[in-house]
Amino acid sequence: MSTMDRRSLLTSAVLGSAALVGATAFGSVAPEAAYAHESLGLDESTPDPNFAEGRVAAINGGLLTVTGSDLVLHRVRATDATSIWKLHPTTVNAVEVGDGLYARGVPMPDGTLAADAVWVNIVNLHAEVVSIGKTALGLVHRGHDLVGHVVPGVTTAVYNQTAAVADLSGLRIGGHVQVVGAWRPDTDEIDIATVHARV
Repeated sequence: MSTMDRRSLLTSAVLGSAALVGATAFGSVAPEAAYAHESLGLDESTPDPNFAEGRVAAINGGLLTVTGSDLVLHRVRATDATSIWKLHPTTVNAVEVGDGLYARGVPMPDGTLAADAVWVNIVNLHAEVVSIGKTALGLVHRGHDLVGHVVPGVTTAVYNQTAAVADLSGLRIGGHVQVVGAWRPDTDEIDIATVHARV
């Protein structure tokens, strides 16, 4: 879908059109897609106009004010066509002030970003497993201790790049894993969506 087609669709969504298409029309909304936002043709010093990140400073209906890590203020518009992930697919009602946020969408003439996908509190990190319990994993990431909570019905493991399974018994203390999940803001705790391991 071209940028103009996306802009037309999202403009109509922002303006309240009843004919909306889900954000999956623009690409994957899986958590891993949040980290594939770099636009081709932009150098590293040029901000991507189709992407915003930071912490939610204010919420007014579907308008999220986000303070970027570079202290740039973003206004992100979530509509019925926006796919929102916060450990699992959800709605804008699950977003809270203080949450971390990545958003992908189309810039609007009023300066807002009409979001086709939003990922809330997402983390993607490499860690060493230091303890394994029924409800949590002890992890060390860059010298920092983290607690990775196992969420029933959500947490899965991927071993050797095979299909995801709910069985975490293949994890080993001392093993190195990649964890995708949702950070619990202002803590050293995450809820695990997927843990990737080699066995």
